[in-house]
Amino acid sequence: MEKDDSSGRSIKSNKTLFSIIESLKENDSAGVTELANQLDLAKSTVHKHLVSLERNRYVVNENGRYRLGLQFFNTGVHVRNRYEVYHAAKHRIDGLAEETDEAAWLIIPENGLGMFVYGVSRNESFSFDSTIGTWVYLHANSAGKAILAHLSDEEVQQIIDRHGLPAQTENTITEPAELFDELERTRDRGYAMNFQEDLRGLHAIATPIIWDGRPIAAATIAGAANRLTEERIEDELYGALLEAVDDIELRLVYG
Repeated sequence: MEKDDSSGRSIKSNKTLFSIIESLKENDSAGVTELANQLDLAKSTVHKHLVSLERNRYVVNENGRYRLGLQFFNTGVHVRNRYEVYHAAKHRIDGLAEETDEAAWLIIPENGLGMFVYGVSRNESFSFDSTIGTWVYLHANSAGKAILAHLSDEEVQQIIDRHGLPAQTENTITEPAELFDELERTRDRGYAMNFQEDLRGLHAIATPIIWDGRPIAAATIAGAANRLTEERIEDELYGALLEAVDDIELRLVYG
């Protein structure tokens, strides 16, 4: 009997589709030949996928050059709106930024990474538009460490096995034993800190948002290292952050 390889062809086709999307994201726009050369694909294959994407409004054809379309934005907004924690936290994130005159962010974990889902920047440390929607490694980020600290050791190890502990700066924790020690310290003091571990010149503090015993997100205050000193974090920022997170968790429970 002839083997049915339709499933294998479908998986390969899906991988090709996603590689085209990622390439368009990296290049802003590209033509069929350019994409085919970059991805080592037949031009006919690339064109077929682009036509399908255009038909479904995921890309726009501008005189033979393709770019990603607003349908991705439509889909992203839909996904974000389905997270109850986004609606519960938005107002308090705004308030944190106003109160501290720093950047405040909501980060949600998914598949072992974290994404900046919402935020307000009150200083020069961040570009708001370029940060929202960005993925971050959990081990190199204050919000990520706050989340990891409230997972089991087995879950943390699974994330390490999947994504590793890549260095973002010379201060990033890159050894599992050191990370587990840091997570224990995070649990003991009630918040996570990031001292130039994912971006040089940046300090941050984060606290997890817990719902039904699980860390579903984290709220973060971040800013320039010379402003967010350890003393200011302990004396001022932690109290403001804890109050905001307590309010968010109450909103999740009571609506």
